[in-house]
Amino acid sequence: MQAVSPYRDAVDIILEEGGDPLKLCYQCGLCSGICPWNLVRSFLVRRIMHEAQLGLVDFEAEEAWLCTTCRACVERCPRGVSIIDVMRATRRAIVGLGIGPVPDSLRITMKNISAMGNPLGEEREKRVDWAKGLEVKDFSEGTELLYFSCCLPAYDPRGQKIAQATASILKKVGVDFGIIGAEENCCGESVRKAGNEALFQSLVQSNTAVFSEKGVRRVLTTSPHCYHTFKNEYHELGGNFEVIHYTQYLAQLIQEGRLTFTKEINKRVTYHDPCYLGRHNGIYDEPRQVLQSIPGLELVEMPNYRENSLCCGGGGGRIWMETKKGERFSDLRIDQAIEAGAEVLATSCPYCITNFEDSVLTTGKSEALEIRDISELVQEVI
Repeated sequence: MQAVSPYRDAVDIILEEGGDPLKLCYQCGLCSGICPWNLVRSFLVRRIMHEAQLGLVDFEAEEAWLCTTCRACVERCPRGVSIIDVMRATRRAIVGLGIGPVPDSLRITMKNISAMGNPLGEEREKRVDWAKGLEVKDFSEGTELLYFSCCLPAYDPRGQKIAQATASILKKVGVDFGIIGAEENCCGESVRKAGNEALFQSLVQSNTAVFSEKGVRRVLTTSPHCYHTFKNEYHELGGNFEVIHYTQYLAQLIQEGRLTFTKEINKRVTYHDPCYLGRHNGIYDEPRQVLQSIPGLELVEMPNYRENSLCCGGGGGRIWMETKKGERFSDLRIDQAIEAGAEVLATSCPYCITNFEDSVLTTGKSEALEIRDISELVQEVI
């Protein structure tokens, strides 16, 4: 283990970086039993927590970067220990104090966000290129909704289809919404979970200043990660706006009779609960309500669903890190969907879509299972 200081041990460092929940752990081991990593390799959360309590943390070890912050361990813990906070504190120590290596891909991602406002390092002016030809207006004071697409739907070709579908639905229904563009930055969710608190705080200040200047009062998000960050973390830091995930909004529009369907999708569809929409924020019903409202669609459930949903592997900044073949949770999820008899695996998170698309391609199962975002299915039937 790398020596971190002649005056402070690892316990002091983790506590100072926000790891207070470490004190509550009494080593029952239930966290290790529920962690999805143990489906593909050995990763004993209990051992990591115990080593942290004893001040034996190896800040150079790969284990510091494995946690996907899926929250399954927190849900299972009898004392509600926020192990996520302990892992984040460990990463803060590595990033902030320079006492261990940061994975190269993650380091480049944070550099891109710092310089260009997005993890892909794309030009700011291209952030709303996805909306070309859709006649989406710029947000101005008095507009009902700010649509915040998330960085992947803004720049990634596959993700752009999600943003386009969402915008098309909103326009079809007559929702008053707008987008910001180049002044908008990444929400910073991955940045914070990866331990770069200084960069996260900078992104919060920048985005809240732009939102305030333009009179934003309500934000509609595509990504559950943006939803969680804006709703739960920006508000703690002074953000003064309402946040709604697009599946919540679509369910509301359906209930009000404003969103109706004229076509059918005669397929068996299973829904994957994203960690940051489900376990982190308790949104399970609305996505299913939208799917069940689509004529002809048969909704089937996988063995692990709702609170027990299997993480896709993209949280905690891992969407920007390489995961070895044979260790990808998304591969297991694809198998579960096929075994459930589904023809379509639907979800409502750009990270999940990205990982599932990669999995069906690399495992040769793209003909057996179609990957769709809920917005794309809704666009197909309106």
